[in-house]
Amino acid sequence: MRHLPKLIFVLSFFILVGCKKNETTVVEKSEIAKNSIEYASGLSIVKQEGYSIVTVTEPWPNAKGKFTYVLKEKDAKVPDSLQSYATIKVPLESIVVTSTTNIPFLEMLEVENKLVAFPHTDYISSEKTRALIDKGSVKNVGENEKLNIEQLIELSPDLIVTFGVDNNNPALDNLKKSGLSILIQADWMEQSPLGKAEWIKLYGALFGKEDMAKELFDKIVLSYDQAKKLVANKPATSTVLYGSMYEDVWYVAKGNSWVAQFMKDAHANYLWADLKGTGSEGLSFEKILVKAKSANFWIASGSFKSLAEVEKANPHYSQFDAFKNKNVYTFEGKYGATGGTVYYELAPSRPDLVLKDYIKIFHPDLLPSYEFTFASKLN
Repeated sequence: MRHLPKLIFVLSFFILVGCKKNETTVVEKSEIAKNSIEYASGLSIVKQEGYSIVTVTEPWPNAKGKFTYVLKEKDAKVPDSLQSYATIKVPLESIVVTSTTNIPFLEMLEVENKLVAFPHTDYISSEKTRALIDKGSVKNVGENEKLNIEQLIELSPDLIVTFGVDNNNPALDNLKKSGLSILIQADWMEQSPLGKAEWIKLYGALFGKEDMAKELFDKIVLSYDQAKKLVANKPATSTVLYGSMYEDVWYVAKGNSWVAQFMKDAHANYLWADLKGTGSEGLSFEKILVKAKSANFWIASGSFKSLAEVEKANPHYSQFDAFKNKNVYTFEGKYGATGGTVYYELAPSRPDLVLKDYIKIFHPDLLPSYEFTFASKLN
């Protein structure tokens, strides 16, 4: 799998070690205001007069604490009860993000010009942000955990947005000691397609564009719901195999995962829909073949360009009926100018387009003029 390192990059960057608290409540006043988040399970944004309280409740798997931030507008008065939390002055004038999934949020809110740095800029596929990189407006500040701390200090961004998988990473210690402002986000933890996309509201709060973020997200929700209505009366008759071999293991998406939710909403019979949990599970090829040999469709993970390339990667793949009937698709075959995968970058923020791709695969008669955004059929 050519792009496994990029997945590892997305899930193993570095984590925030400061501002960690085992909170149960924030402040009495915040209970009066309404949390503006509807779908995301790991994010709360409560707007007050002159400031917002942002809480990231599920920063990584099995996390025992939350992260709370106060987004403070100019001249706003923040209650004493919130003084112990990290304060971020908004609206931001400059930002560093560390995941390609954040790039579409910035562009949708028309603040991509506020991005000053990114680790390993080759991963970014968007033409708009690539133009900023080529112009020198967005600096490359390292790769994975090898951040250029000195360069970040020199750039002195208003905020660095990052993420983590546990609570043990010295890279964030160095950033914290350098006095840089850091916020951890966890959009990658969301399993609801709309829950992932709703993290645009965090960036709306950071840049003083809450109304714009809500309007954009509401349009995505409407588009997603309209797509679901298309298949409302269609039976889920198409059986689906998902994944590919990595070394000696085939990783299938579990039944409560982001991927499985799309296939459910597209009214397809995903063969591992009853496998409880999120993420994926490794199985032997033999187990996969027994269950999925006659599957109608195969959504292959990996950057395959053709069926011949699939068979070359593993001759046993040709045993599947979906391969024989040329019903093999991949969502990972489209790239930016420097090799960044479009799906990894854009899909979390546009679940409506992902769902339409799946509907086009399983029920092509419903979207006759629609062209794939991410998916490619292998010939």
